[in-house]
Amino acid sequence: MPVSKEDLNALLGARHASPHSVLGMHPCTRGRGKGVVVRALLPRAQACSVVEPDAAGSPEFPMKRIAAAGFFEVTIPGRPSVFKYRLRATAADGTISEFFDPYTFLPTLGEQDLYLFNEGNDHRVHEKLGAHPRDLGGVKGVSFAVWAPAATRVSVVGNFNAWDGRAHPMRSLGVSGVWELFVPGLGEGELYKFEIRDGSGAILLKTDPYGTRFEAPPGNAAIVCTTGRFPWTDGEWIKSRSALGDRPDRPLSIYEVHPGSWRRRPEEGNRPLTYRELAVELGAYAVEMGFTHVELMPIAEHPFDGSWGYQVTGFFAPTHRYGTPEDFAALVDHLHGLGIGVILDWVPAHFPRDSFALAAFDGTALYEHADPRQGEHRDWGTLIFNYGRSEVRCFLIASALAWFDRYHVDGLRVDAVASMLYLDYSRPAGEWIPNRYGGRENLEAIDFIRRVNDLAHHYHPGVAMIAEESTSFAKVSRPTADGGLGFDYKWNMGWMHDTLRYFSKEPITRRWHQDDLTFGMLYQYAENFIGVFSHDEVVHGKGSLLLKMGAWHIPEKAANLRALYAHFWANPGKKLLFMGGEFAQAHEWNHDASLDWHLCQYQDHEGVRLLVRDLNRLYAAEPVLSSNDFNPHGFRWLSCKDSGANVIAYLRMDAFERTLFAAVGHFGGAVRSYRIGVPRRGFWREIINTNSEYYGGSGLGNDGGRAAEDQPADGFSQSILVTLPPLSTLIFKWQSD
Repeated sequence: MPVSKEDLNALLGARHASPHSVLGMHPCTRGRGKGVVVRALLPRAQACSVVEPDAAGSPEFPMKRIAAAGFFEVTIPGRPSVFKYRLRATAADGTISEFFDPYTFLPTLGEQDLYLFNEGNDHRVHEKLGAHPRDLGGVKGVSFAVWAPAATRVSVVGNFNAWDGRAHPMRSLGVSGVWELFVPGLGEGELYKFEIRDGSGAILLKTDPYGTRFEAPPGNAAIVCTTGRFPWTDGEWIKSRSALGDRPDRPLSIYEVHPGSWRRRPEEGNRPLTYRELAVELGAYAVEMGFTHVELMPIAEHPFDGSWGYQVTGFFAPTHRYGTPEDFAALVDHLHGLGIGVILDWVPAHFPRDSFALAAFDGTALYEHADPRQGEHRDWGTLIFNYGRSEVRCFLIASALAWFDRYHVDGLRVDAVASMLYLDYSRPAGEWIPNRYGGRENLEAIDFIRRVNDLAHHYHPGVAMIAEESTSFAKVSRPTADGGLGFDYKWNMGWMHDTLRYFSKEPITRRWHQDDLTFGMLYQYAENFIGVFSHDEVVHGKGSLLLKMGAWHIPEKAANLRALYAHFWANPGKKLLFMGGEFAQAHEWNHDASLDWHLCQYQDHEGVRLLVRDLNRLYAAEPVLSSNDFNPHGFRWLSCKDSGANVIAYLRMDAFERTLFAAVGHFGGAVRSYRIGVPRRGFWREIINTNSEYYGGSGLGNDGGRAAEDQPADGFSQSILVTLPPLSTLIFKWQSD
């Protein structure tokens, strides 16, 4: 049974879609009796033999080289069935290698695996597709699997086969569109890609969509890597997190960090910190500053530094820039040990057009939409996932769950949700396709969002799913059972924009913009909001938070920023602050440079940092401020209409009004004596004064507090007469005596 000319030409031309039907060992009848035929394609071998290591004497059967390109064949008569064997190959330089034949192993994916994947219901398909070291019947190697339904041939290539697509063609697993191959003898550290022949005959060299580790550009090859060996020590943290369940109203003060520019090593070529260095230094700083969580801007693998990680090519892999996947696990584990949660930015809204990655993966619009009216993000030059395709949903859901499964992260902040929800996002009329009801909502994306949120909560109770969503889409942070999208939180960008607009005005003109401070309370309880001053506000010429403040001189700008921060922490809503904002970074953020830590030697900057630290500590210590954000009965205006005085005042309180805080913001430029109505007699202790000398102010304040007087004001029968320094926020706590 010699190989057919058709099969031989297809294999030598790297066009064969079913190499296992030809290569390997097969029963045959030839002449008298039964036997087996063994075929191998080894492009770099000059000679090859079949060796039976388990038989007495380890018999060896030389193979005939029937094609100069390295095709070998031998018929072994008298053997009733196939047997376990190895190939012994001799290279042109005389080097001899011995290995098990890849084409003797059964598929590593079963029919049920493929069915669930094609249906979109294999929630952990990342454990099957991609590259996985395995032991099959005592033979160690790596199983490779990739989804490429329009391909006519797929091979796995790497250093192990000189990147030759003829050497390891994969088998097609039928209508599933999946291609698979187990390669014995390979292990961790191997670089690989998939060589794909598309329907037109063109050759595409693609990296693994499910890769767990990647080399640096320009190579961009995936690296075989096992992710489950890290010795985690955070069992108590995970247990306590799970006990929280679906309780979103809990302390959440988030420090948003870009790992590559938080702090650098100037003495070592200005390199960024590694994951393990970040664990120590960032962990200690977050604890000192009182943040409850660190949010890392996208650390999933990406080729271009200037995308800040938002144009992802490796949806399952921590970027190589700061270390290995195990190093990243060590960062998370260390932060958990310090009591700090870890949130990751996750980007399922789009992906870049890089030819080595997802775009036109098998020569067709596989992960994206074919129609540019659905498949292009024109603002970002990227492509939009086809959420209606089951296998694409499976891929993205697996990506989300993998960060929880493999790296124990505590939440995902989902980027660009608004662009996912609307078919006409940033598109003029006539350049988008309505949904089946004629509307603008992306029904398939909405279904995907609900599903991934529900699954994250199902498999990992207590994790936080956070939406960066800038529109008025209803019920973003409401359960899917109630018709919501299922997020735990939504970024409150409306409040942020309004408030920054107010503080950017000169104090003398602020009286005309009082509604910028008060409008947000009209919708404050429509969602579970996180108040944010994120990286988006300090890039692209927007300037730093400090320089946004409406003043001419740095001391006045710092006073404004301190007043803003105290109002921010006293106001309802969880908190997020981008790195550098806590010490009034003066320059706009630069992803290629360290923060300006040297500024902390100056009081205008160090004072802001100390205030943020104290605000975080107050926030964590007082449940009224940290676990009462979504209770509409926990807030009451005291004064919100006195625009001429540039004053606002409000209460934060528990449901029974046993703990009361009064926040008074005075955003004008003169000292005022001001009467504020309060709901309780007794002493109102001044616990925060942003004008304190400790924070860089003049020290003018209220001598520790004020006793309530029987003088009506603001609808109450008693009030306190307070001294309001210019550009300041004061926080008082009620004491019964």
